[in-house]
Amino acid sequence: MAFQHKHLIDIREYSSEDIQTILHTADKFRAVNERRIKKVPALRGFTVVNMFNEPSTRTRSSFELAEKRLSCDSLNFGGSSTSTVKGESLEDTVKTLCAYKIDMIIVRDKRAGVPRKIADISGVSVIDAGDGKHQHPTQALLDLYSIWRHFGTLSHLKVGIVGDVGHSRVCGSLVPALKIMGAHVTLIAPKTLLPAYPEALGADEVTSSLDDALGDLDVVYMLRIQRERLEGAPYPSLREYNLLYGLTREREHFMKDTAVICHPGPINRGVELDDYMADHPQRSLILDQVYSGVLVRMAMLYLLLGGNDESISH
Repeated sequence: MAFQHKHLIDIREYSSEDIQTILHTADKFRAVNERRIKKVPALRGFTVVNMFNEPSTRTRSSFELAEKRLSCDSLNFGGSSTSTVKGESLEDTVKTLCAYKIDMIIVRDKRAGVPRKIADISGVSVIDAGDGKHQHPTQALLDLYSIWRHFGTLSHLKVGIVGDVGHSRVCGSLVPALKIMGAHVTLIAPKTLLPAYPEALGADEVTSSLDDALGDLDVVYMLRIQRERLEGAPYPSLREYNLLYGLTREREHFMKDTAVICHPGPINRGVELDDYMADHPQRSLILDQVYSGVLVRMAMLYLLLGGNDESISH
């Protein structure tokens, strides 16, 4: 299978056909992950570096699992254990890693633009695992996969993204990805939690009223407040935020019977979601999203590193 990309940095560089290829490839890996021996030799002999310079639970663990299940060799690297704390530059760090003859770097960094810079320096494949407030393309793809598996399509679905849009790198990838696949996207947030120019994200609508929008949505995608990235106090209190923008049991009656709930994690329970909605047995896709992270990240490693179809079923 020939995949016409070397990197996954900006989801806008991918077409609807590219994304469909990723979704269908992830679906093939579902069968691998549901058998007793969850491992294939698809990428045996390839070396992948996980450069996580920022804390992560779901993204890092699912990439590490994806690599193991594809038989990759992995090197986990980053944070306070690296020579960057001694003043080594990013360029020198990347050149050092590439001297080991690696094949891919997966990078998460609090600074926007670092994955692109690493791609320019290294010459190897690079996956953006989240950079600053910029992008998080594998999160967007796993969200699409979960929604696609549930509805059987993405085209013409109405998706509302609720909460701290302005500080969310998830939105930087999810909104354009949904638009590429033909969905209708509404941003729902107080003005203080929207970017300065929300239209730049490409959404179809922007509103400050969750209650007015809920009844029209097929997917309610909740975001946590990015308190680690906030400057000042853009909302009076968490309690008031929950009253206006929390998806609670009381608000369920506004929703379509078929509407589902997504969240990229981690959840701030009692703020953007109450326990009832977070754990709703029919509506919540949140744990499906976690599982989809392994499948989609397996698919991306496989496609970018040139795996072959025969090795999936072994």
